[in-house]
Amino acid sequence: MKQDNELLLFRKSIQAFAKKYIEDDYWKWEEDGNIPREIWSKLGEEGFLCVDIPEKYGGLGAPYVFSSLIVEELNRLGYASIAINLSVHSNIIAHYILGSGTDEQKNRYLPKMASGEMVGAIAMTEPDAGSDLQGIKTNASLMKDESGYLLNGSKTFVSNGQHCDFVIVVARTNPEVRAAIGTTLFIVDIPAVGLEQGKNLNKIGLLSCDTSEVFFEDVKVSECSILGDLNQGFVTLMNELPRERLTIAIGAIGAIDGALELTIQYVKERKAFGKSISDFQNTRFKIAEMMTEARVNRAFVQECLDLLEKGELDTETASMAKLSCTEAQGKITDSCLQLFGGYGYMREYPIGRAFVDARIQRIYGGTSEIMKEIIGRGIFGK
Repeated sequence: MKQDNELLLFRKSIQAFAKKYIEDDYWKWEEDGNIPREIWSKLGEEGFLCVDIPEKYGGLGAPYVFSSLIVEELNRLGYASIAINLSVHSNIIAHYILGSGTDEQKNRYLPKMASGEMVGAIAMTEPDAGSDLQGIKTNASLMKDESGYLLNGSKTFVSNGQHCDFVIVVARTNPEVRAAIGTTLFIVDIPAVGLEQGKNLNKIGLLSCDTSEVFFEDVKVSECSILGDLNQGFVTLMNELPRERLTIAIGAIGAIDGALELTIQYVKERKAFGKSISDFQNTRFKIAEMMTEARVNRAFVQECLDLLEKGELDTETASMAKLSCTEAQGKITDSCLQLFGGYGYMREYPIGRAFVDARIQRIYGGTSEIMKEIIGRGIFGK
């Protein structure tokens, strides 16, 4: 009961922050294609970054559910672009460093990530290797004097790629073996000689979500830059996948709630043939179906949250949550837009933005098809 009250207060503080710092300017940021860097500082000042990181590293030491609530609530309010960049920073990158970093790395990066002084990014995907990280070509070769590595290659779809102060790069360090046992993670500070941040990518949704290309040409990285163990980068990635996929599922739940709230209000007010749209049986049945599906998915997410807190959430179960919740998000936002009629197709209506923002959820963090493959392997042991 105490945590429930604390979560309610925390949710209200997120809402107050959004009202004060986001609401009036979000559409302009969407048109500009990026959010201001100052928002990171504001998020840090209000304690909304890295909240589940231990206090000794600058976080609040709160349970993960508080961190996930920020992602959920920002999505519910319609600010998915900010939710995504914040989530990558706090729920993925910070935990890579916390779980696999040296004491020096933790002390250097985590406090500044929590304050918003430093923004983190991770470069995994490549132009020719999407969900299949086994196919990455970016490589780090040992320098002749063995004083460090030379990093070469290119990455795309890098969240926080414009604002970041450092980037975690997934690179092959032993090309003679399969990627699963020959890949290493490197923390690369920006700026760096040979590192070029490419253009901010022009997406169909999440318009102000900072997403870039990053190029590496003989970028020198020291052995101290290795995150985790040499040639064991996949271990670090796999360890954090359940949290990452659950976070995406939670964002989907928040977005579903927001879309339904908008739609229910609209159909109550909108008139057709002399009565409210909500008086038509088709409307009531569609809303009933969507509310039921949302509630079922929320119950599954809560089960996953409980498992994560106990350290028992496995990759297959987290993949089920991501698959189910993001597929539901796509279907429900589409149905909600339909109930808005032609107005749903207008950019100024938030339901239209929710619709296009939802589409990427079934792609990043592992496509729905990859989720099915992972779940199937868990069932059949292959």
